[in-house]
Amino acid sequence: MIVEDDEDILTLYSDYLSNRGYHVIASYTKGNNIETDLEKHRPDVYLINSKLPGNKSGMEVATEILDVYPSAPILFITADYTQPEQIEKNPKLRNKKVDVLVKPVKLEQIEHSILNLVKK
Repeated sequence: MIVEDDEDILTLYSDYLSNRGYHVIASYTKGNNIETDLEKHRPDVYLINSKLPGNKSGMEVATEILDVYPSAPILFITADYTQPEQIEKNPKLRNKKVDVLVKPVKLEQIEHSILNLVKK
């Protein structure tokens, strides 16, 4: 599942992962609508942009996911270089299957992080 506010980047990630054999089951440009799919789907990994439009940040979306699925792997993709520190300070995200990539990222880095998260 991908939550990314930039539709071009969302399409890029989705197309790349689909071409690499991954099944992208849902994608969003806002974090506001994710609750309904949490009931329907349980993805192997969640890719989440930390800065999202609307009333929920990527960290809030991740927290909601972890409330439902405490062992869910989450990959944050962010332009905020302080994001790893913020995750470390957040008790709901600490000691979880969480990784952070700081933009700009290469698509291969995303796949590498996904594989590492799934193996944890």
